Amino acid sequence: MNIWQVGDVTITRVIEMEITGGTRFILPQATPSAIEDMEWMVPHFATAEGKLIMSVHALVVDTPSQRIIVDTCIGNDKSRSIPTWSHLQLPFLEDLERAGYPRESIDTVLCTHLHVDHVGWNTMLVDGQWIPTFPNARYLIAKEEFEYWDREANPNDADNIMDDSVRPIFEHGLADLVDLAHQICPEVRLEPTPGHTPGHVSIHIESQGQEALITGDCIHHPCQIEHLDWASNADFDQTASTQTRKHLMNTYSDTDVLVIGTHFPTPTAGYIKHSERGYWLAT
Repeated sequence: MNIWQVGDVTITRVIEMEITGGTRFILPQATPSAIEDMEWMVPHFATAEGKLIMSVHALVVDTPSQRIIVDTCIGNDKSRSIPTWSHLQLPFLEDLERAGYPRESIDTVLCTHLHVDHVGWNTMLVDGQWIPTFPNARYLIAKEEFEYWDREANPNDADNIMDDSVRPIFEHGLADLVDLAHQICPEVRLEPTPGHTPGHVSIHIESQGQEALITGDCIHHPCQIEHLDWASNADFDQTASTQTRKHLMNTYSDTDVLVIGTHFPTPTAGYIKHSERGYWLAT
């Protein structure tokens, strides 16, 4: 667990799992030899042998008026195409409560996008039915994102997230479709970061003159900060995702904006720096 303070806002990371290696299917250009040339990545973001380290976690954004959870990981009991993600039995909810956030206390659920590892704990299995995990929350999804997946999702897909993790929220009347730049509360707003998915958003936090950005998957791993052209195989539009990363570097490098990666392993957050050799993340 990590905790950051941004003005009056507390941001807490609750980990579902951290993974070393096995990520080439997402970032094929991130070969061990390529990673070994990036000395700033070791030991936090890669091993000395050039294997990437990644994390699946949620971020609780606790503001004076809203208690928000950003992205809800993979979830338990769900059939998934990746064997190590299928039918999990992990203590995520217990860890969330130990961090001070019982599921009933969450006011808002934000999904940066509708991929399998970002919506799983939207729901939980109770008596054979998928019910909302956070019964007192409004679930906010970008309208453009939902409409794409509602139209394109294949009900026969091994990762049928719409049926087990998204549509039950609508059936229980807890979902709101919002604009890509929606303001959730005075301190928190969505920031459009397209490319990974059609309606992908990041989360911008600002309070008492301090700022932070939760990336979502527009930057899957810190190696993409140095190599902006390393697009993920999971990107809907790799040209757009590369342009989004370039825009973020131009906007946030050499500033005091804390960048918190949705898949960045411990320590998970840092400041984007720039020199003649390029960009990197200073932790």
